[in-house]
Amino acid sequence: MNALLLWFHRTGSPPNFDRFCARWVPWCFAAAVILLLPGLYGALFAVPTDYKQGDSFRILYIHVPAAWSAMFIFVAMAVQAFIALVWRIKACETLAVAAAPVGAAFAAITLITGSIWGRPTWGTWWEWDPRLTSMLVMFFLYIGVIALHNAIEDRRAAARAACFLALIGVINVPIVHFSVDWWNSLHQGDTINLTRGESQMHTSMLWPLILTTLATKFWFVGSLLQRARVLNLENESAQPWAKALAMEAR
Repeated sequence: MNALLLWFHRTGSPPNFDRFCARWVPWCFAAAVILLLPGLYGALFAVPTDYKQGDSFRILYIHVPAAWSAMFIFVAMAVQAFIALVWRIKACETLAVAAAPVGAAFAAITLITGSIWGRPTWGTWWEWDPRLTSMLVMFFLYIGVIALHNAIEDRRAAARAACFLALIGVINVPIVHFSVDWWNSLHQGDTINLTRGESQMHTSMLWPLILTTLATKFWFVGSLLQRARVLNLENESAQPWAKALAMEAR
């Protein structure tokens, strides 16, 4: 068997998966904090004031990384859901379900910061703009995955149902991303185009955005592994290794 596939299958076993999560969670959170602190300092104090929007533009350093993370997490959730449904790997089911609350949090942050930013920029807290509306749909899809998983008593059946919804809902991700190009949108176009490597931001304003974006990714991975570990222990609570771990924690 290929070494990578062998590692994947070994790590996917519940006890090994628990150890993997426990090992990497603190490192991910530490990396997130190390990147976030200078990123926020740069966003609040080092970056010059925007000549059009003044200091209100600084919320971009929270809004944009949160929006990118919300979309990234939905894709990651759908990939895990696909693997779980095709190859019946428990760890992937757990990761898909664990990703939903984290993604929902980032989608909520995106909507809240967007409304706060929109008030001085557009003169309104909310507008049924294609980008805003599609992001709101993404938030409700995250909530739907969470609700569906909690509504079914059988844990494996609940995880599979949630995975199906995640696969269906991923169709909304390109709609969110390309909405400003496909429709006449009040929302501004992409300031940074990752596919073409283009940026309309000056480098003096760009570096804090890079740091906060990386910080949100590490925070997501740490939160994902922490939640996945809890779900894994709940699902395997009857197993001897899980009982032994619970006894050690006491």
